[in-house]
Order: sequence, then C-alpha cells, then structure tokens
Amino acid sequence: MLKGTNILTMKIFKNRKSVTTLACVLFLSAVGLASCIKDNNHYVTTPSALLMVIQASPDAPAENLFLKPNQVNQSAFNYGNFLGYFNATPGNRVVQLFNYGSSTLIAADTQPATGKATIRFVNVSAGSANVDLLADSAKLITNEPYKGASVFTPVSGDLKYNFQVRATGSTTGLASLENVEIKNGGVYTIWYHGSTTGTNPKLSADIIANAYY
Repeated sequence: MLKGTNILTMKIFKNRKSVTTLACVLFLSAVGLASCIKDNNHYVTTPSALLMVIQASPDAPAENLFLKPNQVNQSAFNYGNFLGYFNATPGNRVVQLFNYGSSTLIAADTQPATGKATIRFVNVSAGSANVDLLADSAKLITNEPYKGASVFTPVSGDLKYNFQVRATGSTTGLASLENVEIKNGGVYTIWYHGSTTGTNPKLSADIIANAYY
C-alpha cells in the first residue's frame, strides 16, 4: 500500500485481521456467529470478531483492559500474560487500559478533531539519545528519550507526509518514512527502533494505524 512502509490496523471489522500495540499486542480475526434472533422464522447471522490480547510492555503495571464499556479481563493483567480469543462486537470500539484495581487511565484511543489525524511517537531504540520527529522538515514531536512515548499530536488529515527521525539538536536524519498517507480521523503511532551501536538491526522507523474514526 505504501512503499517502504508497514501500516497495521487495530479496529474491529468483519473479515479483517490486525495487530497493534497499546501497552499490549492485540490479534483479531473476524467470524460470523449465528445468534438466537429470528427474522421471519430465519436465524440471523450476527457478525463477530475474535480478539486475542498479549501484555507485552515489561515496565507496565498490572492492568485492566476495557473494550469500552466492557471490561475484558477478570484478574490482574501483567507483563507476559495473554487473553485467549474472545468475542467482540464489530465496529468502532474504544480500547482503554487502567491500573488494576483503580480508575487511573493508562492509555486509550484518542479520537481526532474533524479534518485531523493524531500521531504518537515512541522511541524504542536501545541506548539512543533523545530524538525528534519531523513531518515535512517541521518538528512535530521533540526531545523524546529512549523508552519515551509522546502524547497524540494532531496533524491535518488526507495528506501525504515525509517523516524523519533526528537526534535532538542535530540536522542528520537517523530514519525516515516517505510519502505516508495520513487519513482524516486516523490515529497513528510511529516508533523508532534498531541498534545505535551497529547495523544489525539497523535504525528504522515504522508506523501503525491504531484506529480510524
């Protein structure tokens, strides 16, 4: 779809499979399940999705996972835990993570304003200095440390952007994403990763489409 760019989607739709990260990794596959609703003496097939969640953030606290308004887990959701495939209603669903046993929100989908998209930047390049994310040569997010994640930053939607990661205070590009289409209502995460001490794995940037509204 985009040259040199991998975009993964998170939203739950019929006949769609996707993966994303929101302090955990979500795997889903859509299926059609027969319900007990009858229409003129015929059973109505209600579409459903199967969702699997893995907690893959080693420094995250114990969590509760919600597909708003429903809580998914029954016990503390810790690093390395996973929730086996469970049914989820297709459509636009808001994903939320709370500290276990409290109402403190850790992370959630963020719906953009009309005509906008939002982008979050994550630096997971081990040992890297603080870095900036630029969009078409303009600084979008600055001074992000290793293991840091920015807030969701609004940008104009339905445009193509060239993104570049630079060390804070430098003009030298470390990684880039070119000609990336950012859609109205899209929620995206760009993450910077790779080795700062060698070429394997090389320094790279990738983008996830977390959601579309």
